Amino acid sequence: MVNRSNNALFLLIKSLKKSEKRNFKLFANRNAETDNLKTVKLFDALDKMDEYNEILLLKKNAAITKLQLSNISANLYKQILDSLRLIKDSDNIDLQLHEQMDHARILYNKGLYMQALHILEKAKRLAKANNQITYLLQVLFFEKKIEALFLTSSIDTRATEIIDESNIAIAKIDNINTLSNLALKLYSSYIKNGHARTKNEEQEIQKIFNDGLPLNFSEANTFYEKLYYYQCFCWRAFICQDFLTYYRYAQKWIDIFDEEPFMKEIETMHYIKGMHNLMGAHFNLKNTLKLASTITKFEIFSKEEYILNNENNTIQSFIYLFTSKINLHFTQGTFTDGLKIVPELIAKLEEHKMYLDNHRILIFYYKIASLYFGSGDSSTAIDYLNKIINWKVDLRTDLQCYSRLLQLIAHYELGNYSLVEYLIKSVYRFMAKMQNMSIVEEEIFHFLRNSFHVSQKDIKKVLNKLLEKLKSQEENRYEVRAFIYLDVISWIESKLKGVPVENIIREKFLAQKERL
Repeated sequence: MVNRSNNALFLLIKSLKKSEKRNFKLFANRNAETDNLKTVKLFDALDKMDEYNEILLLKKNAAITKLQLSNISANLYKQILDSLRLIKDSDNIDLQLHEQMDHARILYNKGLYMQALHILEKAKRLAKANNQITYLLQVLFFEKKIEALFLTSSIDTRATEIIDESNIAIAKIDNINTLSNLALKLYSSYIKNGHARTKNEEQEIQKIFNDGLPLNFSEANTFYEKLYYYQCFCWRAFICQDFLTYYRYAQKWIDIFDEEPFMKEIETMHYIKGMHNLMGAHFNLKNTLKLASTITKFEIFSKEEYILNNENNTIQSFIYLFTSKINLHFTQGTFTDGLKIVPELIAKLEEHKMYLDNHRILIFYYKIASLYFGSGDSSTAIDYLNKIINWKVDLRTDLQCYSRLLQLIAHYELGNYSLVEYLIKSVYRFMAKMQNMSIVEEEIFHFLRNSFHVSQKDIKKVLNKLLEKLKSQEENRYEVRAFIYLDVISWIESKLKGVPVENIIREKFLAQKERL
């Protein structure tokens, strides 16, 4: 389990690069006041700690009392942020717009209204050119204030123009707000519950979708309207396991960035998330060649300077790149080869442990377990599955269920039949309690429960019968997730042919490649 400190100051200091730490020291030592020296001492003490420990901190720094610690910490936190602001990225559109608004405010306070309006006009053009509607509205509000309070030569022609611009901007912001709220609500539902498992659950998602769309909204025409509009369709399709629609809207999501490439730097995380969904859609649809080419495109993008110079962008790129690389090994049947990236992955998980949420870590553990299982190392697969099962978090109940199911199959592979017989009841109860049982899972449980009583000569007959039942469910939308989380059909075929499961998947991939 990842051990993560909740101390905000400690996390901030640990996130700093060497150059940022050096800049803080120069910033903090600009005067020699006693309180300021204490903040520097506290900074040095926290920087040297591997884990936050207040008792040890106070013990090693007698000059700082427990009563002082809170105030000094708050002052240090503010000073670090102030020092970071001094080395701000001049290319950041937010900071450029803030700077122009600050300049306009200074001119306004000096009574230089025409100069202030001139600066605001430049800010407005910059905001429009970069799709920054919220900043545009701030500029318009400031313009209205100047025009309403002071007589300018442009008042007779500007009033109607400003009013019209404001009304359009407000309407766009209202659409963006409504669509982004809906996208967040759908995504939150997936993180909590996973895919829709029944017709009723699908109807509930559809109701959330229909109720959340803006009234009288038919077509998005600004960048952010399109972005959140496509996200809403993406999440709905993904949750309902309509993977073809999911792919179409993930592609539309990326297309708007390709149409306006400069937005990749402005909304980097949205582009990264869009690429993640596009790669995920190719994986779900088994578009192996397209998945490989999209991974290459994303890997090239991840080496852009504005990615490498931003910790958040770097971490998120790592998460989605490694996720997709593992998925590619799944579709190509190269599980053993895929294990080569596990040491690097584990090292990066440790390196970024303070910034990774539980949901991402759980997914990586499951994917690593699947790599080991597919390569024939069921014992190590169980080790990673146990990490998920023993981690008490209220996230992704579907992932918890499939971890238990794969654990059962891994024990079956190892010949731990008595343990399977012991575990099967508790796993069945867990999945039934979570209302997570599908036809595919019921059939797998039925096979495992009865396999102990089947003779070796009859086992192939039973497996063939199970294979026939499962193949009849491959086109059932509510059963798709079972085949994505666990390629049980390939596993059964491997048992029937007496070859490793990765060989079966590899053969399927090569056959598909020849057809293309």
